Amino acid sequence: MPKESLTLPPDIHPPTRYVEKVNLVTGEVLDEPILPKHLLINNHRDFHILDIYSRYLIGRAVERTGDPPKVLRKMKKVRRLGQKAVELLSTVVGEQADFIGKKLFGYKAKEYFFRYRSSELSEAEAEARIQGLREEAQKRLDRCKEGDRLALRVLLTGGTGFLGKEIICQAAEDPEIDEMYILIRPKEIRDRNTKKVLQVLSPTERGAILLRQLWLENHPARGKFRFIDGDIEKPDLGIHSADLDQIRARVTHVIHCAASVSFDDTYENSFRANVRGALNAAELSSRLWASAGSRFVCHVAIETSYIHGRQTGTEASEGNMVFPRNFFNNYYEVTKAMGSMETDWYMLDHGLPVTQLCPSIVVGHSRNGNNRGDTKVVNAPVNAFGRAQQALRSETGSWSDRSKAHVLASIACVFPADRSAELNLVSVDRVSAGILAALKTTAVIGTRTHLATDNRLTSAAIQRIAKEEIEVTVKLSDPTLHRTVTLPIITKILTAFDQPKMAGALKTLGTIFGSYGEWGQPVHEVGNDVTLLGLPLPRPNTENVFRMVCRHNRFVQNFGQIRDDDEISRREKIWSDFVTNLETETGEHVGQLPPLIFRERLEKTIDPETFTLRTAEDINPSSD
Repeated sequence: MPKESLTLPPDIHPPTRYVEKVNLVTGEVLDEPILPKHLLINNHRDFHILDIYSRYLIGRAVERTGDPPKVLRKMKKVRRLGQKAVELLSTVVGEQADFIGKKLFGYKAKEYFFRYRSSELSEAEAEARIQGLREEAQKRLDRCKEGDRLALRVLLTGGTGFLGKEIICQAAEDPEIDEMYILIRPKEIRDRNTKKVLQVLSPTERGAILLRQLWLENHPARGKFRFIDGDIEKPDLGIHSADLDQIRARVTHVIHCAASVSFDDTYENSFRANVRGALNAAELSSRLWASAGSRFVCHVAIETSYIHGRQTGTEASEGNMVFPRNFFNNYYEVTKAMGSMETDWYMLDHGLPVTQLCPSIVVGHSRNGNNRGDTKVVNAPVNAFGRAQQALRSETGSWSDRSKAHVLASIACVFPADRSAELNLVSVDRVSAGILAALKTTAVIGTRTHLATDNRLTSAAIQRIAKEEIEVTVKLSDPTLHRTVTLPIITKILTAFDQPKMAGALKTLGTIFGSYGEWGQPVHEVGNDVTLLGLPLPRPNTENVFRMVCRHNRFVQNFGQIRDDDEISRREKIWSDFVTNLETETGEHVGQLPPLIFRERLEKTIDPETFTLRTAEDINPSSD
């Protein structure tokens, strides 16, 4: 990990604004610098061979016993015995016990812990303030009624992202959303070779393209969407004064959905997108709320359930946020937690009604897997495995070329995950439905709601489904060994094979899943999504959802190789109609159809080469 300077750019807040370091024995707050890297798990492990090996042994013991708490209790006993041995040895050789323990056995004494800085308000004062905000927000929400329905007008950030696109699609069908202002920046079109700017698309032009790709170009609700210039990293979100005047007079809600979901980015870049952006959005909402005669009801902040970091042993609570004793996986999680704290402080200190919604790992649509061309997070390994399988099946080239392809494909199909690790995958339509539901109730103001699932998917299940759906054998690698041994070796092999892109891709996958694939993943409490937002039960079946993600990425995206947005849109429309018709015909979720039967039905309906519907002549060719 590169060294981090104590000096940060002036627009970047240091961790000490959010976190304080406390003496483990005395409880005294330590006036010491806290670097961003101090908040990451990687700063506290892998510094000694025995530390690495013990983590590996813990993973294997958990896999055999299926009882993580029991394994941890035994490891603590072993550690205590080791510490006694170190103390005894130190009396013999005359060295400090902590020096001997660190050098010989990898023990790293930690005499401090981190905790979040809290609001100056007492719990009772905070609850009273929140209750007052709910009551005032309810009065304003009541004034939004026109007859028996609400007439809501929303400002949305992040509308061009994966989740933002689904919000727009659902808003088009929602009769209680009358108007939606979508923040979007101009886009430069450059020559691929010379990089010369050929054209600059305005927000209005980009919006028209977006609506066409979302199949809303001729929709009756087309007129409710307006695209305005803006930038979340600027004050007032970079919105021009004329647009601000309209927003101030009309908008009832702000949905702040824009964020950086890059798990391997720097602290500075992550901070600007996830904290500075959250601050700018909250500042704008605060002014809208305070405007004379304002119609503004609530600020809706889209966070992540992983603001709780690496929790083990207890559920990550919707109602409470504590600094994770096992730290964070990456700066995405760190800065989303900081952004959530800033939003909280705006509510308590500035009197802004706030709803915080915390999705887990968002994947494609629950019915058909559609993801609008997204290739990140879970889509990345699915696509990598699929392309590796395509290479294995290729019979072109010399024997040497085919052998090389087999070696590379085998390397690419190593996935850093413990068999027992659970991933909390939630479909994009479920998350979007929760966001729109939050606009229509004030009961969620002052709360955090996990838009997650209660039927998580283990790495072993992902391995099995990948075998069935994309016909590739994924080899699960212990995350600790993968991070410290396997990945460096693989990188060298790929470099020797002149495959820098594949090496970079696998390094990125290791960065993302090397932590989320470890045993003891956080279990996120759920319940507010049903009791407060009114979302239905049961929650989407995660195995069915993941099957449809695999099928979509295989047949629609060609494992990420179809990158043109217009072509993705065309294919997804055909795919969506096919899945809907098949679901109607079979009377069950298409994810429950066995893979072979599904593929047979697909082959009869869609030509895989052109991805067009087959004609009757294609299906029943006439004989001569």
